[in-house]
Amino acid sequence: MIIGVPKEIKTSENRVGVTPGGVADFVEHGHTVYVQSTAGEGSGFTDEEYKAAGAQILPNLADVYKKAEMIVKVKEPIEPEYGLIQPNQLLFTYFHFASSEPLTHAMIRSNAVCLAYETVEKPDRSLPLLIPMSEVAGRMATQQGAKYLEKPQKGRGILLGGVPGVKPANVVVLGGGIVGTQAAKMAAGLGANVTIMDISLARLRQLDDIMPANVTTRMSSKYNILQEVRQADLVIGAVLIPGAKAPHLITREMLKHMRPGAVIVDVAIDQGGCFETSHATTHDNPIYIVEDIIHYCVANMPGAVPYTSTVALTNATLSYALQLANKGWKKACQDNHELLLGLNVINGKIVYKAVSEAWNLPYTDVKEFLK
Repeated sequence: MIIGVPKEIKTSENRVGVTPGGVADFVEHGHTVYVQSTAGEGSGFTDEEYKAAGAQILPNLADVYKKAEMIVKVKEPIEPEYGLIQPNQLLFTYFHFASSEPLTHAMIRSNAVCLAYETVEKPDRSLPLLIPMSEVAGRMATQQGAKYLEKPQKGRGILLGGVPGVKPANVVVLGGGIVGTQAAKMAAGLGANVTIMDISLARLRQLDDIMPANVTTRMSSKYNILQEVRQADLVIGAVLIPGAKAPHLITREMLKHMRPGAVIVDVAIDQGGCFETSHATTHDNPIYIVEDIIHYCVANMPGAVPYTSTVALTNATLSYALQLANKGWKKACQDNHELLLGLNVINGKIVYKAVSEAWNLPYTDVKEFLK
């Protein structure tokens, strides 16, 4: 198969879809890999390293899309890429369709095959291609929250861990999954008082067993959330419904009950955000203020640490990408139910129910394309 690795063009996105090591694995299996010139620079990988691994370097984005049968990238295509995508071309990347109606319609029009990292799912309901970036984003959420609590950043001027004689900050984490767990661990490690909330009592029991003494678990409900955010200095939104829009757990009215200068970090922004007042921001312009509350809603948080993120992502995606390349997408998805669940749009039809429901668009059973 011919694999294309384009340079990411989303604002401040420095990750790349495949490392040179990943390219070497594709080539070893007999595949041809085209990498756009300087695609890996932001992550610390040179064109020379890709050449040494067996890739061919192409000068521009259009050439990569024109030659490739499968595009492997990090973020969803954006408008300048829409016209470059070819019918039947396989796109293997993060899409988050439920947060973008224009992207959904663009991919329907493209007649491409869209296999989304974020909905590839194991039998235990875990999301193997979302986990590495969730780990990065969870840790970064605490890191960024701590920074924006500083007074020069318009925050309350409170140190997350406090000092002897001064109470530490109160951190509330909404969601006990990968993002929430990593965020809570980081906040606890810095010495904050942490409350992690979830709707699953079984998950709260697990967290109660593994978390340090400065982490408290609490059942998530509207009443309990409001109680917790009244005293919170930092709130991290870490809820996820695979492939669907995130629920709004904090309303604008709730913000009025929070401490002025508190910070909320919405890691769920890729799926529409879990705060009513959230809208996507960028690394260049990461925050805005509503009701005296600082909102950090960067939609590609792991892009700020591209070397770590790219290596972690390739570690997770490569085995799946090799299956797609070795067998073709149809056979690979027939053989591997995890990949099958990654299919979102095929040849102009939505085949993932949560996406069709998000935009009230027709749904087609994916099995129609695997006959």
